[in-house]
Amino acid sequence: MSHDMKKRLVILGGGFAGLQLARRMKGSTYDVLLIDKLNFHQFQPLLYQVATARLEPSAISFPLRKVFHGSSDVHVRISDISHIDTTGKQVVTADSTYPYDILVIATGCTTNFFGNKNFERYALPMKSTNEAIALRNRILQNFEDALTASEEEKEGILNIVVAGGGPTGVELAGSLAEMKKYVLPRDYPDMDFSKLNVYLAEGGAHTLQAMSSEAQVKSQQYLEEMGVKVLTNAIATDYDGRTLIFKDGTEIKTRTMIWSAGIRGNVPTGIPESSIVRGNRITTDEYNKVKGCDDVYALGDVAYMETSDFPKGHPQLANVAINQAKNLAANLKKAASGKAPLPFRYQSPGSMATVGKHKAVVDLPRFSFQGRLAWFTWMFLHLMLILSVRNRFFIFINWAISYFTDDTTLRLILRPEQTPAKE
Repeated sequence: MSHDMKKRLVILGGGFAGLQLARRMKGSTYDVLLIDKLNFHQFQPLLYQVATARLEPSAISFPLRKVFHGSSDVHVRISDISHIDTTGKQVVTADSTYPYDILVIATGCTTNFFGNKNFERYALPMKSTNEAIALRNRILQNFEDALTASEEEKEGILNIVVAGGGPTGVELAGSLAEMKKYVLPRDYPDMDFSKLNVYLAEGGAHTLQAMSSEAQVKSQQYLEEMGVKVLTNAIATDYDGRTLIFKDGTEIKTRTMIWSAGIRGNVPTGIPESSIVRGNRITTDEYNKVKGCDDVYALGDVAYMETSDFPKGHPQLANVAINQAKNLAANLKKAASGKAPLPFRYQSPGSMATVGKHKAVVDLPRFSFQGRLAWFTWMFLHLMLILSVRNRFFIFINWAISYFTDDTTLRLILRPEQTPAKE
């Protein structure tokens, strides 16, 4: 079938859902166009390891175009999406317009500051590779600054606060604690790291609120054993870049407040307001079709689908996104051959989080376990989710070196140069 006769399938976003769908539609009766603002796929669950200099950005990134080498029916365009015209069935980007027969929105999520402008201005998010590198720069620069800072300034420099006790917050706080114990004393032998405090501030009563009570208790125990100061029922209300204020009046001086306390769907302009629900997610039916739009689907973190098993929507996890993409790919192929589609059904395989070396928690559908076995389980499953064999190899080597030496990758402060314009 010629390209002119094929239906045009446009996919917005090269994350877990978008990339999975595009890969499964290779060689189909559709002409596929994948649009993303980045030219690479980023493995978000390991961004915290980039932020704490445990992995290099290239280890968890993979060029989109390389995925589709040799494919004549999958095309990649790198551009920012301006808006979607669902009536005219076209996507308008910063530099072009792309018509579609079927549109799939897989734009993921972004940081939710819940309307707090000071948090948005001064807190450090970690939802992209660029943000993880910026966070790494800040953390490493703090230690350089502390060498010459006054005693009064040092308190704010050496206090690091992670806001949000979900998996990302727990993993990041644990990684910072290991950095404090094993890595930094070697890099800075003339600095007293007993004054370095890592705080984890959680607004609820427990860390890992979405996991089992065993995981909640054990994760907090692990963190406290590692020296992290865990603050529960601690609701942050204001931050000016120097002092973090909580609802109960508690204040912490800090130059580094890392925000991992909320996410919201990254909805492109043009989706009807009636189709957008809480969390800024796009409501869909059980086939991932956007309600109120023709030939438009939504997948992954940006999609909100209510089912009998998930009456409040599915969790915003990579596994959900991947499985929704698999189901939609199968349904689009069925539609091309006149077969009836199947609704999406999700069986949760469980959830997990790592805190530190030999310290992790795993919840499976029938039981939970913690400790060394959970830690190896976490590492193996995350390694298998990495896109390429090359990246898996480099991550494995990094982790192996870290395991035996308690050291990590090179701690480089990388900033873009401001090049003067040529006349």
